[in-house]
Amino acid sequence: MKNNRRAFTMIEIVFVIVILGILAAVAIPRLAATRTDAEISKGRADIASIRSAIITERQSRLIRGESTYILPTALDNAGGLFAGVLTYGITAGTGSGHWSATGADANTSTYNFHIVGTNVPFTYTRSTGVFDCPDGNGTQAQKYCGNLTH
Repeated sequence: MKNNRRAFTMIEIVFVIVILGILAAVAIPRLAATRTDAEISKGRADIASIRSAIITERQSRLIRGESTYILPTALDNAGGLFAGVLTYGITAGTGSGHWSATGADANTSTYNFHIVGTNVPFTYTRSTGVFDCPDGNGTQAQKYCGNLTH
């Protein structure tokens, strides 16, 4: 009797599993870094849009004869965060890659950009029209601030 077996041996299957495990170990950290990079890129684009919109609003006010920047309480409305200056406001959220408002008064408005479990604080100051975050090398939020604004 002729015995024709056409199957993989146990050693071949073990080798395939080991190779797949090595590939997964290399790929997963790179994919996580790619997600963080994408969230930083989204944050940079949002910040550039917000800053540009604040300056555009200021120019409109100057043409009308007003020398002040927009009120911090007027930055947000029913259309979302920054809908007072952006054509389409930003939807608030607490997940990574989203913005949330933390408060506003007559002089300042504060926001958080959430990235990889860290809240990066941003402040809009009416007297100067500046929308920025504290920069430095101390906390993780300050490090992300540098990545988002530079």
